[in-house]
Amino acid sequence: MASSADTGHGPETDSVDDAAPARPSQRTALLVIGLIGAIALGFALGFLARLPLEDSGTPVPEAGSVDVGFAQDMSVHHSQAVEMSAIALANATDPAVRSLAYDILTTQQNQLGQMQGWLALWDQPGLPSGGYMGWMESEHSDGHSHGTAENAHMGSMSKMPGMASSEDMAALRQATGPAVDVLYLQLMLRHHQGGLPMMEYAAQHASEDAVRSLAQTMVDTQQSEATVMTNMLTAKGATPLPMN
Repeated sequence: MASSADTGHGPETDSVDDAAPARPSQRTALLVIGLIGAIALGFALGFLARLPLEDSGTPVPEAGSVDVGFAQDMSVHHSQAVEMSAIALANATDPAVRSLAYDILTTQQNQLGQMQGWLALWDQPGLPSGGYMGWMESEHSDGHSHGTAENAHMGSMSKMPGMASSEDMAALRQATGPAVDVLYLQLMLRHHQGGLPMMEYAAQHASEDAVRSLAQTMVDTQQSEATVMTNMLTAKGATPLPMN
């Protein structure tokens, strides 16, 4: 896989300026520029996806709906994935891990922008209040029972499954050498697995075509990435973390 992601420059850069790849401040600046571009693009896509509904006069999703709840909760979920990936992109030693971190960071930052764009257009807060995943209850979809024992929840939860704790995040920031690679893969794999039920539920029950489509894209992408991370951990002699 390409190794240019961890430097922010093309492969030819090393022959021009050997010091450039080793300067964290330069890499961080380029990363910030990339993040700004990704979230701006995602935000614009969120607005564009909403235009057909505005023209047709279709009611927008309301608070407590699958669409709003998914966009709010998944924004929180994605934000942590972006933070973890930024740490790995800066500190991981394995080029394959850095490349994966770059892919996850840019993809999820773009998707975050889309979800925040929808919420702004629906005149809804960008973040949830009063707990997570309450929108996965069957009555929050269309008034009919859709929930199953595997993906329906009784009331809101104080924490989403798979989220890294503050201690986990501190450990990732402080890790050095190959330990960064392993811990990032373990935390991100659990993160993907924990978010999967939310994505699957939204892909089935959201009222907006754009929301269902994005949720299904997340399912497909993250299941593929989970397989890659599982194989990477096996190759490194490490095992996945249990779900929290």
